[in-house]
Amino acid sequence: MIAIYDSGIGGASVLLAVRAIAPDVDILYLADQAHVPYGDRSPDDIRAIALDCADWLVAQGAIPVVVACNTASAVALSAMRARYPDIPFVGMVPAVKPAAQQSVSGVIGVMATAATLQGQLLADVTHAHAPHLTVVGQPCHGLVEFVEAGDVDSPSVRQAVASHVAPLVAAGADVLVLGCTHYPFLRAAIADAAPGITIIDPAPAVAQQAIRLSLAHGASIHERGQTAYYTTGSVSHLQWQIAALGLPPGTVCARTKEQQT
Repeated sequence: MIAIYDSGIGGASVLLAVRAIAPDVDILYLADQAHVPYGDRSPDDIRAIALDCADWLVAQGAIPVVVACNTASAVALSAMRARYPDIPFVGMVPAVKPAAQQSVSGVIGVMATAATLQGQLLADVTHAHAPHLTVVGQPCHGLVEFVEAGDVDSPSVRQAVASHVAPLVAAGADVLVLGCTHYPFLRAAIADAAPGITIIDPAPAVAQQAIRLSLAHGASIHERGQTAYYTTGSVSHLQWQIAALGLPPGTVCARTKEQQT
């Protein structure tokens, strides 16, 4: 069983990528909607919240755990791995490497939350894969909230997306990296705001790695293709989001502290 964890519904972009490759694998999806969005929280706050979610997911027996949240990956992935050294964690790494390989202008735009842009993970991958290029980060405040509200194509969304994309276009970026798992749900609006610019979504690559690790731990023995959604927030709201965003059907439950034990 693959666990996919995000602050909200954005990590479902990874869930969709997993389902496209492996429709028969079991998936447990945890949306920490009691705390969404993570992007403007302090690193210590994000780390404590993420470790609590990791504790719960490990208790459910899921392998691997996909941290399908760029902010949590940037701030807390190393802490999760340190706490559970025997559990494989797959994080969201900003897709700077493929962007560097495809950029002609030498300018890469990264759309992300403020916490992701300030995190060491982005700095590390930039240093490793694009030291000779210009990487321009754009904090996209408000976009996570639109997706959480199931609004991915309204005039307000398109206006907000355009305002965030415009500085990257003006900087000469010819490749845009989606540095938040919520943003693939806004891909149509982003593409319209950045005509002719390559858009990179890391979800398919993350899905491939998660499936490889799952099969390595015997997932093929129990293939049923079931999806179980859990939320720390409102069950009815998550049910509505699943329908509004066209996600795979499944059971929808509340994650409670009692379930930890």
